[in-house]
Amino acid sequence: MSLQSILFAIFAIGAVASAVFTITRKNPVASAMSLVAHFFMLTGLYLTLQAQFVAAVQVVVYAGAIMVLVVFVIMLLNVGREVKAEGPRSLRPTLAMLVAGMLVVMVSSVIISHPTGKNELAKNAADIGTTASIGNVLFTQYLFPFEAVSLLLLAALIGAVILAKRHVSETQS
Repeated sequence: MSLQSILFAIFAIGAVASAVFTITRKNPVASAMSLVAHFFMLTGLYLTLQAQFVAAVQVVVYAGAIMVLVVFVIMLLNVGREVKAEGPRSLRPTLAMLVAGMLVVMVSSVIISHPTGKNELAKNAADIGTTASIGNVLFTQYLFPFEAVSLLLLAALIGAVILAKRHVSETQS
């Protein structure tokens, strides 16, 4: 087993654990910090797959900007203590245990099954994930779709500004 496979397994287990912590924490700030840990585990997974650019974008966009936004929203909402509702028990815990059991069976069957032999990366995997190769392909082979998406985003931005301006002028009248 190579170092790359060991690191991939460690990051995969860490990603699953941090995702579970994200949805099971009662404190929203602890849940957000678990989500940050999950984003960094995904970054490690991308790095083991030789996708350096995607890993850098993961850190900058998700672990950086999106999580700062999430933490600010949590702080602005000033979430108080949760009050437990009294009433009949739901079927959710039983369904959750059933789904978890099915997931354990599926994962264990994949682990026990015969390997396919396709556990090596492509020979040019180190070249594919670099910023230079992504930029080269983006501005040669995919130039038209890239420009079309940029025009679509520009149209959406202009539409949002027009709608927001109309809403502001209506409230001032």
